[in-house]
Amino acid sequence: MKRDDIQIRDPYILCEDGLYYLYGTTDPDPWRGEGVGFDVYVSRDLEEWEGPHPAFRPPGRFWGRFNFWAPEVHVYGGAYYLFASFKAEGHCRATQVFRATSPLGPFRPHSPDPLTPRGWECLDGTLHVEGGQPWMVFCREWVQVHDGEIWAVRLSEDLLTAVGVPVLLFRASSASWPAPLERRDGSGRHDARVTDGPFLWRGPSGRLYLLWSSLGSTGYEMGVAVSRTGKVEGPWIHEPEPLLVGDRGHAMIFRTLDGRWSLAYHHPNRTPEERFHYVEVEESEEGLRLKGEEH
Repeated sequence: MKRDDIQIRDPYILCEDGLYYLYGTTDPDPWRGEGVGFDVYVSRDLEEWEGPHPAFRPPGRFWGRFNFWAPEVHVYGGAYYLFASFKAEGHCRATQVFRATSPLGPFRPHSPDPLTPRGWECLDGTLHVEGGQPWMVFCREWVQVHDGEIWAVRLSEDLLTAVGVPVLLFRASSASWPAPLERRDGSGRHDARVTDGPFLWRGPSGRLYLLWSSLGSTGYEMGVAVSRTGKVEGPWIHEPEPLLVGDRGHAMIFRTLDGRWSLAYHHPNRTPEERFHYVEVEESEEGLRLKGEEH
């Protein structure tokens, strides 16, 4: 398959043994209807892809029923761990962890329950390991708190449970670029803002970056925050302008097989038109910047 043939949101690239593995939200309509699962595609050059392979299909009594969103696969402790979000009637949207011995899966439930706090509407949990301590960074949804939030929580070494009290990293309104939306509470107030798709990356300089998406003046956009301390707990300083604009977002950074850092994201933000795109990215004294053409 050509890259342009693959309908996918929230792309995540894993490089392993000379191959690229592409994961993402792959249900034909991830907004409505029963969730199907997550597929994975395999490539040697980011353009020609083989697949889809069924990486995850929900077991018979799995709690999630719809909105199968944003899978990420991390190599940790000699295995592959998939973090993904789900929702069901009467159950808040939440992130759970799955495990496999191959990047192709099949991924089976690892954590007995979701790792996001019970009673919170959450999505897009991502793994970050700092000084040997695993953390999950995730969004608390604007539909519940109006001003979307990004939180971090420590995980047990085996990734089975969340431990300790979650730490608030920032709210969407702490950045200047997200656009205000009408609240979902019927109040008519236009002060709500979205947080979406967090991803942490430590650059060659040692700086810790947090990529996250929201709705801005050009549609879906992705901004960058930098940790002043170099640690996940921050404090976080926002770049004044988004790095991705024009209905592009939910990005992550991966290293190509020839050693270049690249940004993966989807564009446009419309179903079923969304596709995986990538562009080279580099770190300078001023921070992150895009380099070269979009693919």
